[in-house]
Order: sequence, then C-alpha cells, then structure tokens
Amino acid sequence: MRVRKKTLSSTMAALLAGAMLLAGCSGGTGDKTAGGNTEPGKETDTPKTESKYVVGENPLEFSLYGHYDWYTMPQWGADEASKYIKEDMKVNVTPVHSGGNAAQKFNTMIASNTLPDVIWMERGPDVEKLRQAGMLVPFDDYLDKYPNLKEWLGEAGINMLRSEDGKLYQFPNWYTNQPNGNAGYVVNKKIYTELGSPKLETTDDLYKYLVMVKEKYPNVVPFEPYLAKDGQGLDVLYTAFAENALSRWISIRGVPDGDKLSSIFTDSVFRESMQYSSKLFREKLISQDAMTQTADQVKEKLNTGRVAVYAASSPTEYAMNGHALLTEKDPDAGYFMIWPIHKEGLDKNKIFPGTYTQLGWNVSVITKAAKDPEAVFAFLDWYTGPEGQRIQMWGPEGENGYWNGLEADGLTPKFTDKYTSDAEGLAKLQAITTNIMWNGNTVYIDQAKAKYESTLPEEERNWSTRWQYEITWKTQGNATEFINLDPMPDSEEGIIRQRIEDIFLESRAKALYAKDDAEVTAILDKAEADAQAAGYAKLLEFKTQKWQGNLKKMEGN
Repeated sequence: MRVRKKTLSSTMAALLAGAMLLAGCSGGTGDKTAGGNTEPGKETDTPKTESKYVVGENPLEFSLYGHYDWYTMPQWGADEASKYIKEDMKVNVTPVHSGGNAAQKFNTMIASNTLPDVIWMERGPDVEKLRQAGMLVPFDDYLDKYPNLKEWLGEAGINMLRSEDGKLYQFPNWYTNQPNGNAGYVVNKKIYTELGSPKLETTDDLYKYLVMVKEKYPNVVPFEPYLAKDGQGLDVLYTAFAENALSRWISIRGVPDGDKLSSIFTDSVFRESMQYSSKLFREKLISQDAMTQTADQVKEKLNTGRVAVYAASSPTEYAMNGHALLTEKDPDAGYFMIWPIHKEGLDKNKIFPGTYTQLGWNVSVITKAAKDPEAVFAFLDWYTGPEGQRIQMWGPEGENGYWNGLEADGLTPKFTDKYTSDAEGLAKLQAITTNIMWNGNTVYIDQAKAKYESTLPEEERNWSTRWQYEITWKTQGNATEFINLDPMPDSEEGIIRQRIEDIFLESRAKALYAKDDAEVTAILDKAEADAQAAGYAKLLEFKTQKWQGNLKKMEGN
C-alpha cells in the first residue's frame, strides 16, 4: 500500500524530534541534544559492537516521529500485529506526533535541541541536512551483520541511497524491483449498477457518468479526489491526458523535454487536465470542500457509500475498509476498481495513474539520540524481513490466525481458512498496520499474496490484493530516475524551489475555482511569468543535472 500512497508525491520539509531509546536491560536515558556527541559537519562512523543484537531476546524501546501533517501513528500494541511485537518480541515504539502541523512541530523540536530516535521522512535534501550536521547514524557496518535489507534491496538500490560521503543513512520503505502501487480509480458498485453499468473508460465517459450521478443521487459526491490540496486525485486525472505521462512530473514541478526538464505551467497536458478538473469542480461534480477537507472526512464518505468515483494515489486503503463495511450490510454494495481513465484516442495501456520507484516511497533514519542505534537498526532489518513483514501484514502466526506455518520455500506463509472466511477482519487489521509499515518489503509481500490469491476463486480474494493483481500493479509507471532532485533548502536553488512551490499550489487552487477554460489558461500564464521571475529556469537546470545524474547511476556509471 505507498498510499502515495500516496504517492505518494512531493518531498516534505524535514525533521528532528525528541524522545528516548531503552535497549537491552539498560534503563534510563540521558539528555539528548540534536547533534549527540558529534560536532556539526564532522564525519561519523557506524557505532560498532562485537555481539549481535537479536530481536526478541532483550527489551527494546525507541521513539519514532513521522514527519507529515496527516500522519498519526496508531497506538502501538492496540492491534494484533503490534501487540505481538510488543509483548512477544519485547519491542515498544513510542510515537512523537506532528499534531497536524509537521513544520511547526519540526521547528519546535529544533528549538528545544532534541531528536527522536527514528525519523520517518521523505528522501532528499532534509536527510542530507541532518547528515551534514552530524546528526545521523550510518548503517554501513550493520549491513552484513543484519542482512535482510541488503538481500531484498540489493547493492544497486543501496548505492542509489548513499549520501555524498559514500555512506548509507536511509532505510527505505516499500522498495522494490518490480512494478507496484495502488493509484487509480475506485467505483461505487451499487450506484454503478443502478445507473445501468455504463461504459467508463474515457474522460468523456467519466464526465457523463458523473453528471448522471449528480442528477440521481443529490447526497452523493460524484467524484472524490481525496485531498486535492495535496494533488492526489488531480494528479491521477493528469495522467489521463497523455500516453506515458507520469504524475511524478507534477511533484517535481518539471516535465521531460528531450534531455531537459521544462515548465509544468506551460505543459499542454497539465493545462488540459486542469481545465477538465476545473470544469468538474464548477459543475459541482467534485467535492466542493476538496481543498479543505480532512482525511477522516473522506474516509467517512467512503464508509457510508456517499462517493460514486474515488481517485487517489493509494485509494485501496480507505476503499478496502469501506467495501468491507458496505458489503456486510448489503452484498450488492461495495467498491471495485476500473482500468485507468484515458482521453479518447489514446492507448489505454500507456496510461499510468501512479508511479513506483526502486527505492519505494520514503525512508527511516536513526539519529544520534538513540542510545543503541545498532539495536534499532537490527529491529528495522527484522521488520523488513520475511518474519516481520508476515506479522505486520497478516498478524501473528497460529491456528486461529490468518496463517500458520510456512511453505516448503521457508518464506511463504501457509494461509488458513480464516484468510478468506474473515476477509473483513483482515481488512480492518491491514487498515491499521498500513500506518506502522515503515520499512515495507514490496517484493516479499506481493509475491506471498499473489501465490496464494491466485489459487482462490475471484469472490474469495482479498479486495485490495485482487485489484492490485488485476489492475494497479499493471498500471504504475517507473519513476526511479526522478528521485532526489530537490536542492538543499538553504541553497539559492532551494530558496527558489520554495517560491515555485508557493506559486504552484496557489495557482492550482485558483485554476480549480476558475469560471471557464480561458481563466484557467490565464491563471497558469501568470503562474509561469511569476515562476520565471522567481528563478524557475535556474531551478529546472539544477533538477535536470540531478535527473541526468540519476540516469547515469542507473546505467552503472
């Protein structure tokens, strides 16, 4: 599930925080300053010990801060998976919450000069800022000692994650070597059937269908773009207007043109998609609170069946839970996914509503606030390995659980009858654990699911897995070449980038509210002029160089 994500999408501003680590039998913590015992800018080595930390043998407690406005870590130990890890594996994770304002929380923690033990964050300049200040623990000497990351990500992926000093500080989440992702379109089954199951393939089809929904179901939102302020459904719609277009281009604010990146504001595909989105909005076919609503409000609408079409970077998370709730009351209700919408005349097999990268979504870093960073890394490595992934995804092993024992390969779980007989319970578990999967191993999870699900009749397949297998995994584009393009925030290009971000977000919101296509064009024309005046050309040149550097790395140069 990235649950993108979202896509999962633009690089977030970064972090630091405070908390404590209690490892082994050692008790208590001292005051922990942001730089630990390392002076800013000094080279650091991986703290080494001769012995190997074994998860489950000694108690381990560490703090984790998720640096996102939207992220609230579920209570550790409240679900069956984390309860097992807490009680049987003796690992307790204490949350540090953003309170809905990650930037403010970040600044507060910096001002207090404290760090959490682990920060869950976007890759990019903020990680490098922490590294350059000597605040992070490198992982290099742990890789052979705790081999899951090295085995499942591989040397090439690890090298892509290395910092300029050649060391590895980032533990990736949902990394992969095969297509994955959930972005796309979810449709309300009951409404669709009652309207005669019309053709729903092109942007024209979608518009006509939404009009029908509005006329017959006044209390239903025809098109729900999740949190439009973050892109989400609008980014998904963008990809409907050109073959091989990637939503990632919107998040990097640049569109490939030969071997250079060009302006997103003048991109004809972006303009056409914004005109289409604006038309849906002014005709009240899109949620009128799309720019201000919360994730909980979206979830409530889906759970009660008051959405006809839902598009997001990871719609399966909410739709899976909504489907279980609706079908429990009415077997003819629920949700299903459709092949990505495309503009008439385009090849539907060249439309990619979401993206994936080899390095996955985001990363975890271990700070020097951690009393025993090796123990924390050992846990993260266990967490990303087969045992940790099985527990997170399907709960603890047992005859009364969703799996019991392993197949002959020693990796694939033997799923029990409960996997299919209690699909609702599994969906509820995964709706929680998706938010504690900080080190997701995409290949292991997908292969384990696919092996078993392929043996089941269609009606018994897990809702999310079924649509991943049938649609979403086939329709995500590879965006690995476009990672890590952002400059350091305090550099000249970094300052320009923030100006461009402000211009982009403001202009897209205005374009959504435009009275007609001409006004959308005028708004984007002004945004382009303002961006160029703010130094956009220099930023695009910087990002082009980083992009071309990625291509060379991927080619082995």
